[in-house]
Amino acid sequence: MALQQISHLTDEMANCIDNCFEAAQACEWCADECIGQGEEMARCARLCRDVADLTTEHARFMARNSNYSAVLAEACAGACEECADECEQHDDEHCQVCADVLRDCAESCRTMMQEA
Repeated sequence: MALQQISHLTDEMANCIDNCFEAAQACEWCADECIGQGEEMARCARLCRDVADLTTEHARFMARNSNYSAVLAEACAGACEECADECEQHDDEHCQVCADVLRDCAESCRTMMQEA
């Protein structure tokens, strides 16, 4: 849960921060699981690691009320969607969970962009 004491956060921003941190956790888990599954999972692991970094950075930028959060929101949403598309191609539980979390994160990033 995003800190409610941060006065500049709207409900949409707080939701987006929460979703970004959840996406980062799901992606770290998924990437770690993919690493041991052979070359066919390498792209999934790389995308998950990229998304984990992007979502964490985006959440930090929102918390500090950065002028760049809208730009990062767009990059974050696109990366989440690309990674979710990749994860959905695999039957593993970690990939399916990750894809669901990433769809929610992409949606909240797009919602946050609209209000910025």
